[in-house]
Amino acid sequence: MAEKKCLVTGGAGFIGCAISSYLADHFAEVVAMDNLHPQVHPNKSRPDMLDKRVKFVLGDVTDVAAWDDLLKDFHPDLVIHLAAETGTGQSLTEGSRHASVNVVGTTQMLDALVRHESLPQRIVLTSSRAVYGEGRWLDHAGAGTYPGQRTREQLERGEWDFPGLTSTPFNSGTTEPRPTSIYGATKLAQEQVLKAWCLSMGVTPIVLRLQNVYGPGQSLINPYTGIVSLFARLAKEGKSIPIYEDGDILRDFVFIEDVAKAIFEAMLHGKANDAPYDVGSGEATSIARLGEIIAAYYNAPAPHVTGAFRHGDVRHASCTIDDTRAALRWAPAVMVEEGVKLLCRWIDTGEYQR
Repeated sequence: MAEKKCLVTGGAGFIGCAISSYLADHFAEVVAMDNLHPQVHPNKSRPDMLDKRVKFVLGDVTDVAAWDDLLKDFHPDLVIHLAAETGTGQSLTEGSRHASVNVVGTTQMLDALVRHESLPQRIVLTSSRAVYGEGRWLDHAGAGTYPGQRTREQLERGEWDFPGLTSTPFNSGTTEPRPTSIYGATKLAQEQVLKAWCLSMGVTPIVLRLQNVYGPGQSLINPYTGIVSLFARLAKEGKSIPIYEDGDILRDFVFIEDVAKAIFEAMLHGKANDAPYDVGSGEATSIARLGEIIAAYYNAPAPHVTGAFRHGDVRHASCTIDDTRAALRWAPAVMVEEGVKLLCRWIDTGEYQR
């Protein structure tokens, strides 16, 4: 790949910075396009964690002029499409923003690539576990069923699970995508738009569905980037961490370096499979357990269960990664207890080293 060029949309974000050194090592030219949204970048400046060899271009994926300025003299051989609006709760009140960036931003990119006769060889898309919604559950007889979204009345009764059903980890080959949030719906639409375009244009589409990504480098001011950093900030201030629902919510927390390596391996070895690559740690952790780990690190008061809830949140979200491990020659290296300590150390000192 020594003579090839790579474009990363959303390239100044958390994941873009984490993968930037891998890309700079393998491509002749790497361009990171990002609008530096103030929710993530309050100073509107290039992040220090973005590899210095990467060229930064300020631009919004929804802006036709930004695409024309970029592609008039830059023709990428590979595109990594990270640019997205995230946040399950936020998407309920800012659905137009999510749809504009995640769906229209993608179509603007694809239209621009055609307009400038600049079709890449492949496009790697980071999608989300949110496309699954509540996923597939099992009844008493072991038969699979899709219970759908928990209702407002159900949540207000404190009925967190679906009676008589047991959740199962997500797997793109067997779990149907049935999003329960506007965010998840836009990410599924993004997947489908990209695949339809790529297969028509002779471009290889590679889709990864990421679980809850966390680690050094993530935004500490954006309330929609995940609960790990939020919990860490509260515990560091000596506060008791509030735990939603009954504390038994399950999530798969996957460390940022493991995600960066998965994306890089997908770029090299990924195929246009019907089943996207599930990327997680392969382990489900309860929110209560996460709070305990972080509280212990800071010697903070024990977490407390509040019974509060967020509409659109799913009860359990984790995934199986055997298929991804085999296809990409990749495996997660950092499990949640180690990863949380690495994040907290970075929050405290600004330093990250395994």
